[in-house]
Amino acid sequence: MGLKKKLLSAALCAAMVGTMVAPVTTVQAADDTIVYWSMWESTEPQGQAIQEAVDAYMAETGVKVDLQFKGRTGNREALQPALDGGTQIDMFDEDIDRVNGMYADYLMDLEELAKGNDYEATANAALMAACREAGGGTLKTIPYQPNIFAFFYNKALFEQAGIEKEPTTWAEFLDVCQKLKDAGITPMTMDDAYATCVIGYHLARLVGEERVKEIVNNGEWDDPAVLQMAKDIEDLATKGYFSEMVGSNVWPAGQNSELAVGTAAMYLNGSWLPNEVKAMTGPDFQWGCFAYPAVENGVNGPETNNFGAQVFGINKDSKMSKEAFDLITYITKGEYDKKLADLSVGIPADTTNAEWPEMVACAKPAMDASTARFTWACGVESNVDMTPVIKENFIKLMAGSMTADDFVAAMQEASK
Repeated sequence: MGLKKKLLSAALCAAMVGTMVAPVTTVQAADDTIVYWSMWESTEPQGQAIQEAVDAYMAETGVKVDLQFKGRTGNREALQPALDGGTQIDMFDEDIDRVNGMYADYLMDLEELAKGNDYEATANAALMAACREAGGGTLKTIPYQPNIFAFFYNKALFEQAGIEKEPTTWAEFLDVCQKLKDAGITPMTMDDAYATCVIGYHLARLVGEERVKEIVNNGEWDDPAVLQMAKDIEDLATKGYFSEMVGSNVWPAGQNSELAVGTAAMYLNGSWLPNEVKAMTGPDFQWGCFAYPAVENGVNGPETNNFGAQVFGINKDSKMSKEAFDLITYITKGEYDKKLADLSVGIPADTTNAEWPEMVACAKPAMDASTARFTWACGVESNVDMTPVIKENFIKLMAGSMTADDFVAAMQEASK
């Protein structure tokens, strides 16, 4: 090979290597475009409703929107690195606690935009308060697609057992369970995925969420409330109020194979449940819903619940904040809020959309009566190292293979 060819070959190789190692640069959208990263897939009902709203917004206003459906995994894995890297993302959505926890430093203060828009005139007051609380006292997110975690039940089985009133106290709840059992009906089931929500709710009813977090994070399992909770659950197990499958159910076995087909009457779960099992329940299934009952000597009652929403946040560095807030309003108010609720069988965010989808209408009284909020699992999952141990032992407690004293001892040992 001649010198000229060798030099040419070396130059080509160097160019190729340079191309391979060159850093990838993010292509920014134009300054007149809202870049919106969504947690949904475009094929999901939520994604379809949001796409319709975005298309209508663009047609009406002339503002361009770059809507990117990332999916839950894509959003959670890529959003923070993208924000850190300066990628143009004007607005994004996720669960209320995740957004206000993981992305708090990226969020714009929305108080003035909400005030100028008179946003709260038709917003759910409890949800707006939850957004402010999660935002450190300042409004940094806007809620949509609300949800509530409560007891969902089969109305036909309640009627079959002669139950005429939803329980509000633990004594009334025990009475409901006994009537169901006497009628030959399994009172309730549970899946492993939601077991921590049961222990969380009961403990938080007794001592409040902040104390639950202290117990879990500091290993203070000798608190008398823990033993009381465990004894209450042991009592349910001893009396046969849990499904025989509760010790082995792996989600979604309990909700699909027991509740949905009518072999168990109650299931503590979120308002997304009716939509998840509608293919199995069929159109004639009648849903009921009530808040987790008050417990004796507890510090709160059915007015305090694990409710929340997906929320929108606006990047504090956005140059399109006004337009982004207008788009958020477009999605969360009026026609498109209703469409989102109808397509996803969810709860409307706009209080003027008073007619809820039939399958979740049963949750409206509990949601409307909620004035204070628990976060997910009422704080019992606040120590990630303990969560698997809590779940494993609590499932044994529900299944009757562990006593209340054994449960407390196991928790004390695990937290050493």
